Amino acid sequence: MFDPVIAPSGTLLGLLQRGRGDGTLHALTAPRAEALAALNHCVLHDPRRDWQVENRSLYYARLFLDLNGELDTIEAHLFDVEDAVDTDESRTGLALAVLGHLASYGRRDALALLRRYAASGSNWAWALDELALRDDDAGLRALAGPVLARFATDAEGEAELAAAVRDAFEPRPWRLWAEDPSESVAARVRAAHEAGCFDRWQRQMRPTGPRPGWSVQAVLAWAQQGLERGAALHVPAARCLVAVAGPQDRPEIVRAARDGSEGARCTALRYLADSDDPDVPDLIERAVADGTPVVVEAAVDAFERMRSTAAVQRARRWAHRPDPLGAAAGRVLACRGEARDSELVLGALREAVRGEGCDAPTLWCLVDGAGRLGITCAAPILRHVYRETASSHLRGRCAGALAATDPSFATGFAVECLWDCEETTRELAARHAETGDARVVERLRRLAADPAEEAEVQTAVRSRIGPDAPAV
Repeated sequence: MFDPVIAPSGTLLGLLQRGRGDGTLHALTAPRAEALAALNHCVLHDPRRDWQVENRSLYYARLFLDLNGELDTIEAHLFDVEDAVDTDESRTGLALAVLGHLASYGRRDALALLRRYAASGSNWAWALDELALRDDDAGLRALAGPVLARFATDAEGEAELAAAVRDAFEPRPWRLWAEDPSESVAARVRAAHEAGCFDRWQRQMRPTGPRPGWSVQAVLAWAQQGLERGAALHVPAARCLVAVAGPQDRPEIVRAARDGSEGARCTALRYLADSDDPDVPDLIERAVADGTPVVVEAAVDAFERMRSTAAVQRARRWAHRPDPLGAAAGRVLACRGEARDSELVLGALREAVRGEGCDAPTLWCLVDGAGRLGITCAAPILRHVYRETASSHLRGRCAGALAATDPSFATGFAVECLWDCEETTRELAARHAETGDARVVERLRRLAADPAEEAEVQTAVRSRIGPDAPAV
């Protein structure tokens, strides 16, 4: 996945790229042409660093509806000649998802674009998945011919078709085609489905990895072999050790954690940490001091998984270290520390923002910890991260932490969060936003009536405007 270029947070484009509620509010008051230009830029140049966990499509679709936006720009992007060259789904995936939501809102032009692209576009499978949720049976049946024509009738083509049927995210079109009145279509799809099922069965019958009866030494060797091939196997290898290792094997595993090869050392550290072995904190500290980067990363991960009181006590000792273990200690205290650890967590939060910026992965745990521990003096930092981060999930975590630490949250950020791109953030806002603001009342009513809204959000809304809720 490419690393998107994100505009400054104070600009309309920057707000929309981040999926902030203020992006929608600003777009609705900006000149329509300017707002549509920024919106189209976001849809055609996916701003998410990880499209699999961050939401934008419903957020952008709703803004298209509010602006009564035309789809000419999206159409030109989908059917550009580049579509035949750049087949990466990140080029068109967001645009197709936005069209899917628009189709569910009744935009016939969006439905027509999805049908055309499913018939001729390179990312046809994504378009077909969107149609599977929104199109009628007749519309889907009409696509059987164009889709099947993509696959040659030789052995290679039939294998590719079987893989497409097997891996389809939404099976509805394939089920319809398997019952198609045209026997040539139905027979081919049924055969592909059977071949895909047989292939899955064959893979299940040929498992790779450790077998019953393996020794500790064999499991450690398997982990090292995987590392040499470029595959990190120490996590599954550690699970295998749970099955094959006994008390008599502990000395061998401890030796591997202290001086073994990279794969063996990573495996042993993970196993000992999960077992709460009393010697593992010292072994982790040693691994961070003299291990390779792979070993250091595995040691830090193993430490963060520990749930024991001894791990928290060791985290208090390590929190001031200027290395990965010190950063991990701050995260451990954020997740499992007590009120007396607030200063250490706050220090780790400040250091992370100062040293790594507002998109540092370590912030996820630290932000949660600031909210869990109720660190009120962390509110200014949380507000800064909320505004600047490009991650809508991290922003949502900041909103949750601010709800616990910032008395002004209900009348401030909670209001804009009602328009946020993440449903969990909208749910939080629905529970906290001050209803003295007329915009809040109107937005709650709109969310309650929106069939595309998530059930959890509507449940939170009903708790505020339902028949048994306080008057708003």
